[in-house]
Amino acid sequence: MEGFACRLLVVDDYETWRDFARSIFKDKPGFQVIAEVSDGPQAVEKAKELQPDVILLDIGLPTMNGIDAARQIREVSSKSKILFVSQESSPDIVQEALNTGAAGYVLKTNANRELFLAVDRLVQDGTMQG
Repeated sequence: MEGFACRLLVVDDYETWRDFARSIFKDKPGFQVIAEVSDGPQAVEKAKELQPDVILLDIGLPTMNGIDAARQIREVSSKSKILFVSQESSPDIVQEALNTGAAGYVLKTNANRELFLAVDRLVQDGTMQG
């Protein structure tokens, strides 16, 4: 796909983490971080406005958590693929997050190794299951 850009929205309340996520995709051809926001309501608004291809969404957000934000994003940006990126490893929370229709879940502790691969796989075939 010549010139194709996977447009990413990064949602996390820690600026340092948003910087890290942006740096992962900075030098990858075909990937572009189009916006960054720090809470759930902003995530829903930006998803509606920009219709990103992939949304990297944290769970522990101020104002509205990522799971509730994901449910609203499904309504306003149904084609966007949501990839949860969180430090939450509780199986119940992971399952609740995936039940929103999210395409996958990456632990922040593994993001250095797995984040780009997970997004690339989503773009290639729409799922994280290889």
